[in-house]
Amino acid sequence: MTSKRRRRMNELGRKGIYILPNLFTTGNLFCGVFALLCVIDKHYVTAAMAIIVGAIFDLLDGKLARITKTTSQFGLEYDSLADVVSFVVVPGFLFYSWGLIGFGQLGLIALFLYVACGAMRLARFNAHTPAVETGKFTGLPSPAAAGLIATFVILDDYILHFGKEIRPIIILGTAYTLAFLMVSTLPYRSFKNLRLKDQKPFSALVITVLALLVIFVAPQVTFFALTSLYVLSGVIEKPATAIYHLVFKEKDRPAIAGDKK
Repeated sequence: MTSKRRRRMNELGRKGIYILPNLFTTGNLFCGVFALLCVIDKHYVTAAMAIIVGAIFDLLDGKLARITKTTSQFGLEYDSLADVVSFVVVPGFLFYSWGLIGFGQLGLIALFLYVACGAMRLARFNAHTPAVETGKFTGLPSPAAAGLIATFVILDDYILHFGKEIRPIIILGTAYTLAFLMVSTLPYRSFKNLRLKDQKPFSALVITVLALLVIFVAPQVTFFALTSLYVLSGVIEKPATAIYHLVFKEKDRPAIAGDKK
């Protein structure tokens, strides 16, 4: 053990750890382990639901740590280790067992690529944590990728019912796409600085109520649609913004002498 690492361990022993946010992280880890057991028993929908509950715990532990000002290096490392289980290893095995187990080497490559890219995504996040303060993630966050997998499994059980012929092809393409998006440099909004207690326009309340009603009526479809939109947002945001500025800024540009009429 190096002197620097020994010094950090001694410092942790003196300071202790914050209980409350790390309890939520432990809840996330428990959901991941439970989901893995469900995958082994081929209870895929239950596994997908456990992943979603784990994502809620993951959202709450960070939010709680920031509100109570109990962030710590231990909490960051523990959260990342829990995320590797809940949002990298388990979703990969869920996709593999659910639709790729008979797909041969391509299925195994998809499984390993998803897990490897997810782990690298979390390692890059830890190495560049201060960048998150800008409100942007670099690359698709692993909880969002896991959320798309989980909601896709639930949606298929609810309404799609893809057969054994078409399901592996869709899953294979989705797994490869999510893996590359996680290690990409595309910007994704973090929503960490979203302040719900601040005053908002009245229309924001109306939109929120309508969104909750839609979620209540068809949660399987709504959650899949929301996660899909978020996954696509990193791909289309820059081109959409460029087109918007090109169209509307050009329209509002004042006429310059010499311009043709």
